Amino acid sequence: MRRKDREIQDFDEIIEVMKKCDVCRVAMQGEEYPYMVPLNFGMEVEETQVTLYFHGAMDGMKYGLLARDPKVCFEMDCGHTLYTDMEQGNCTMCYESVIGFGVMEEVLEEEKKAALDILMEHYPVPAGFRYNEAVVPRTRVLKLTVERMTGKRREK
Repeated sequence: MRRKDREIQDFDEIIEVMKKCDVCRVAMQGEEYPYMVPLNFGMEVEETQVTLYFHGAMDGMKYGLLARDPKVCFEMDCGHTLYTDMEQGNCTMCYESVIGFGVMEEVLEEEKKAALDILMEHYPVPAGFRYNEAVVPRTRVLKLTVERMTGKRREK
């Protein structure tokens, strides 16, 4: 990381940033160019192991790409605020972000509901909301086992 003064080194602080984010962009090896897709996600943390969960339709480009190469890069960011210094005539964006790398795999059928429950826990849904479990067999669920990640914060 070029700007070490902005690096978030504490694991728990990185997790707190991830909890604030609502979209995770996942980049994979494409045919001619890299391919990136924004996804809703859920997160499971066991000690220092982070696992991200994603859901989607049964078919799509990402599944073919992941079958060829399951190694991915992910990025998420939040807390965007434009900061302007009127006196100096400068402006910058304040933010928090996490970038990481890992391996993506499909969740087994018998583990899909638990993974979807983790995904739903990440979002503020109305009290008493339950997703229709009839969609589970028609939903593909992926999990990303994070191998390494870094956090970054730009404050004013």
